[in-house]
Amino acid sequence: MTGQVRTVDGRVAGRRGQATRQKLLDCLSEMLSSSPYRDVKVIDVARKAGTSPATFYQYFPDVEGAVLEIAEEMAKEGAGLTELVSGRSWVGKAGWQTSEELVEGFLDFWRHHDAILRVVDLGAAEGDKRFYKIRMKILNSVTNSLTDAVKDLQSKGKVDKDISPAAMAGSLVAMLAAVASHQKGFTTWGVKQAELKPNLALLVHLGITGKKPTK
Repeated sequence: MTGQVRTVDGRVAGRRGQATRQKLLDCLSEMLSSSPYRDVKVIDVARKAGTSPATFYQYFPDVEGAVLEIAEEMAKEGAGLTELVSGRSWVGKAGWQTSEELVEGFLDFWRHHDAILRVVDLGAAEGDKRFYKIRMKILNSVTNSLTDAVKDLQSKGKVDKDISPAAMAGSLVAMLAAVASHQKGFTTWGVKQAELKPNLALLVHLGITGKKPTK
């Protein structure tokens, strides 16, 4: 944890206080993995962390405030998804590799942060601008890079000029997010994880390049 960590009333938390605060966040994250967000109460988080509700309220105004802290940290990590696309080649075999690695990285990120992303999606869907901004921060990291990739291919005459780079990139990222949040559901359709990734990568490659991949 970097920088100063403050309590709700503005005091700088010491090392012990920081450790307690982080333990509360860790316990909340764990509880979100097994319980509906609306069912998680301050007293339950505090009990799991081996402390009191009063201590919880020293660091967070409520459960939602703590959830936003977790979501913000996740969004910072999500910004790294841009590395899966930025500066990568979409030509020939390298283009297929880029598609595969983008899909794998995106699905892995969603699976790793599944619990908090479900809460973020719920908040965003209900119109909470704080959760919406966090969701867009994650998606923008990939959308902007894919937009640049389409523009670059257009400038080289490899992609039709009539295609809107932002519309194509945004559509692909929305698709990736929808599939990533529905990964478990694919098994009910008889789709194995090993089958999902290459087919999704094919759609991404076709969307960006307009061509079948060279494998």
